[in-house]
Amino acid sequence: MEKQEDLQFQLIITIVNRGQCGSVMKASREAGAEGGTIITGRGSGVHEKAKLFSFSIEPEKDIVLTLVPTDRTEQVLDAIVKASELNEPGKGIAFVLDVEQVTGINHLINT
Repeated sequence: MEKQEDLQFQLIITIVNRGQCGSVMKASREAGAEGGTIITGRGSGVHEKAKLFSFSIEPEKDIVLTLVPTDRTEQVLDAIVKASELNEPGKGIAFVLDVEQVTGINHLINT
């Protein structure tokens, strides 16, 4: 596996209510991301408490993984926060992780 020391990437992980992933994807692409991966999950945070016939319901979530070059992280994250209203309670969460190694993104490495 070829290691690219000079390329640095970060992973933006955005967790929003089910059905809201479209706004995350659109905002991230408009801000310079190449795309993303959507995964379905379930929430259990402070804003997730709901009951139906005395059974706890864990609302479904969309998890969007967006790999971006480090120099684009700030603008993509800002766009996601604005489009998804993540500063409002119960709207979701986004966080960034450093990525040490990447493979399979030749279209970004070769440009």
